[in-house]
Amino acid sequence: MKAAKKNLRDMTVSDLEGLCTEHEVQKFRARQVFKWLYKGIKSIDEMSDIPLDFRNILKESFYIGSIEIEKKFLSQKDGTVKYLLKLKDGNIIESVLMKYGFGISVCLSTQVGCRMGCSFCASTIGGLIRNLTPGEVIDEVLTMQEDCQERISNIVLMGSGEPFDNYANIIKFLKIVNDKDGLNIGMRHITLSTCGLVPEIIKLGDLNLQLTLAVSLHAPNDEIRREIMPVANKYAINDIIDACRYYINKTNRRITFEYSMIKGVNDGIDNAYELAELLKGLLCHVNLIPINEIEESKHKKSHMGRVNEFKKILENKGIEVTVRRELGADINAACGQLRKNYVSNNRGEARF
Repeated sequence: MKAAKKNLRDMTVSDLEGLCTEHEVQKFRARQVFKWLYKGIKSIDEMSDIPLDFRNILKESFYIGSIEIEKKFLSQKDGTVKYLLKLKDGNIIESVLMKYGFGISVCLSTQVGCRMGCSFCASTIGGLIRNLTPGEVIDEVLTMQEDCQERISNIVLMGSGEPFDNYANIIKFLKIVNDKDGLNIGMRHITLSTCGLVPEIIKLGDLNLQLTLAVSLHAPNDEIRREIMPVANKYAINDIIDACRYYINKTNRRITFEYSMIKGVNDGIDNAYELAELLKGLLCHVNLIPINEIEESKHKKSHMGRVNEFKKILENKGIEVTVRRELGADINAACGQLRKNYVSNNRGEARF
């Protein structure tokens, strides 16, 4: 049985060089092919300076990926654009484009669904269907870039899915995106999030990539964290902090701790003091996030008065802290909400 064709954008330059060696093609052709992939071409035949024989070899095993815009929603409040994107196999993912003074930032999904099970998150309802390949994540960027007709300068890997649950593919994606002939986006313009998978935090530290690591902490202790995040049953909060300390020592990069504010669960005054004590001495920044309420969850967002009080306590304890701006509130731009509604209103998705 003939193997299924692969997305050519899954390939790094090194992968393409291996392919050249395998087929006795000059190695410099690898870089030429790679460059073509980020010039807006739709077919391998458009690679005009690649020998016909090698183009035919490529066509036998590869295709140039593309993603269809299934639906698009524009916020009338702040210009945020939310995309429902259809993959080649029919699965639906969502991505968000946000315009700032410093440029255009996109929030990308890394999986179809998610298996982490956080009780306040719409992305995890229905569980994990599959990982995205590096090329599919790249195609998210290219699809939005083509649609908005402006260069995307910043990437946030904080959409549906747990990036570290798809670690190898996401590291490969980062290498391709950072390549001068790929999307040429600097590591310092990339934020990578995790709900706290300790081994992968350590592995990322060893790579010494100069990106921003965002750790979804959401609680100051294990008791509260286990209540809202099943992953806390596997990784204790002190182990996460130790891994973060290792990461900081390896990279000298500040970590962002994401903290979703949930009324009556983790937003107490005592929780603020406990969080400040937990993070004392760490090179870090806390991002307080009033949650987006979803039907399937009993959780309610904290009142802004409490959020500001929580913020003030952290500041007084020497912790850098901000409250996340709510973008795209009028279009359900929070992670997973649109996809959940779309899937429930349609026949569902292909599951591979």
